[in-house]
Amino acid sequence: MERRDFLRTGAAALVGACWPGQLPAKEPKQSAARGRFQLNYAPHFGMFRHSAGDDLVDQLRFAAREGFTAWEDDRLMSRPVDVQEKIARTANSLGMELGAFAAAPSFADVNSVRNREAAWEGVLLELRHSIDVARRVNAKWMTVALGRLDAGSDPDGQAATCVELLKRCSALLEPHGLVLVLELDSGRARHPGLLLPKLPQVHRICRAVGSPSCKMMFDVYHQHVREGDLIPSLQAAWGQIAYVRCGDNPGRKEPGTGQIDYRRVFADLRGRGYTGIVGMQHGNSQSGPEGERAVIDAYLANERA
Repeated sequence: MERRDFLRTGAAALVGACWPGQLPAKEPKQSAARGRFQLNYAPHFGMFRHSAGDDLVDQLRFAAREGFTAWEDDRLMSRPVDVQEKIARTANSLGMELGAFAAAPSFADVNSVRNREAAWEGVLLELRHSIDVARRVNAKWMTVALGRLDAGSDPDGQAATCVELLKRCSALLEPHGLVLVLELDSGRARHPGLLLPKLPQVHRICRAVGSPSCKMMFDVYHQHVREGDLIPSLQAAWGQIAYVRCGDNPGRKEPGTGQIDYRRVFADLRGRGYTGIVGMQHGNSQSGPEGERAVIDAYLANERA
């Protein structure tokens, strides 16, 4: 969504405004498939389209019948309001929780800029719009991508500037119980030049912000690419991790198609009492309905001890 679109919606998105169309609290509806998975896995639109068809509602219903209790839609903010509401109503009726969606797209561009109030106000305006969307669909988490290190900049100073912007973001989110989830630059995990290239540094940023509305994502795929130390990294950063996403490496397809020991990862999450969402942000290794069935079977297989 372009920035001028956010500017047009600024007044309506002010924090503290009313959302008369907000959905009531979820009332999960039981089915034979519920309880099939031990963790709260969240597929996304397109993952099961050969089995369910192109209709978004049908894809949600298919996933619920298969036992999934959550759903991700990273593109939620760019969808028309009526489509957002349809997705939310369907998920609510199925007892499915909506996972994280991308918010404040300009955050990665300006989080390293010091004393640029106009640029930061643009980010905060985008975030107000994200709050509107989150309230509309009963979502709790939204993601922002951390940017790159400015050439010639002091890394500590740039990180401190990032902390200041995140504190402002958190002040908007806290009254609504919403959480901003920090993720590293997802397209450049193999490249140098990231502002926060490793998990411990993101962990320190969250601690410095000191808000329940600023936490971090543990992306199993990217963590394996960057450092490879999955279980020790989970343990070290656990107090600041609010969201998990997965995908095997190499290829970023379903668990069991690469090198990552997902049985151990999922067992560790269960052992820590993790009840949050595990986003299935990956592709399918095989095409057609057979490939979609293989994705479902992969999650079932990797939950077995």
